[in-house]
Amino acid sequence: MKIGYARVSTTDQDLTVQLEALKAAGCEVVRSEKVSGTSREGRSVLEGILDFIHEGDELIVTRVDRLARSIGDLQDIVRMLRARGGSLRATEQPIDTSTAAGKAFLDMLGVFAEFETNLRRERQLEGIAKAKAAGVYKGRKPEIDADEVRRLRDVEGLGATDIAKRLGIGRASVYRVLGQ
Repeated sequence: MKIGYARVSTTDQDLTVQLEALKAAGCEVVRSEKVSGTSREGRSVLEGILDFIHEGDELIVTRVDRLARSIGDLQDIVRMLRARGGSLRATEQPIDTSTAAGKAFLDMLGVFAEFETNLRRERQLEGIAKAKAAGVYKGRKPEIDADEVRRLRDVEGLGATDIAKRLGIGRASVYRVLGQ
């Protein structure tokens, strides 16, 4: 059986192109999820597929980076497939783990996918450091209006539990704002 797997990182990204490519590749079953590929944690659809794979089944993705962004995760997935008698194929890359050349190419692409992720992370951290140095980056805006917390206590005489309920925040957050 040919089983397709599509993945994008964020909810505003579109899966359509991947889904169409997997159907065109002859996948009888196609599953998708919108979750980061930097780790296998939280990827319940992928885990379900890996649990379902049987002897002779083929997991098909459009590109290796849709499956994993870490060479370790990629190798673990391929080992799991192999142990269950399955294989991996990519529609846009010459990857077919049933051949020696396909396995070698898969490892090379996995290294580059991980390298790309690490470069992106480094650029992001450099940008944040530069913005902080320029006084532009202040971090996330506070979600709790400290003045309103104090007003509710001082003017309306509310306690921490009632303030928390009214503002939809945790009681510990109220105590933190009030310095108690």
